[in-house]
Amino acid sequence: QVQLVESGGGLVQPGGSLRLSCAASGSIVSVYSMGWYRQAPGKQRELVATITGGGTTNYAEPVKDRFTISGDNSKHTVYLTIDSLKPEDTAVYYCNLQKGISVIYAYWGQGTQVTVSS
Repeated sequence: QVQLVESGGGLVQPGGSLRLSCAASGSIVSVYSMGWYRQAPGKQRELVATITGGGTTNYAEPVKDRFTISGDNSKHTVYLTIDSLKPEDTAVYYCNLQKGISVIYAYWGQGTQVTVSS
């Protein structure tokens, strides 16, 4: 099993910055990627960004200029830095880990709330 614990969410004013962290523990072998998704009220969960063990990153087009994903393999931790926050960034942000060889399994954290408001 894999456990994912997110932290770093909160209330931020528009234009501010935030860094989310996700620490993985448990059976962390054959990890393909870690990443972040978000779900705003009344909307479906959507991809934000992912990073592979080799450091290859992928971003959703709407956020690629303001969001930065990074990882620390030694700490089994992935980070999401969000700059120039907008009210529309308000959502629950979920950490995701995908692992496996012939079959890929996905694991999710409990989510961390990010609210952008003045």
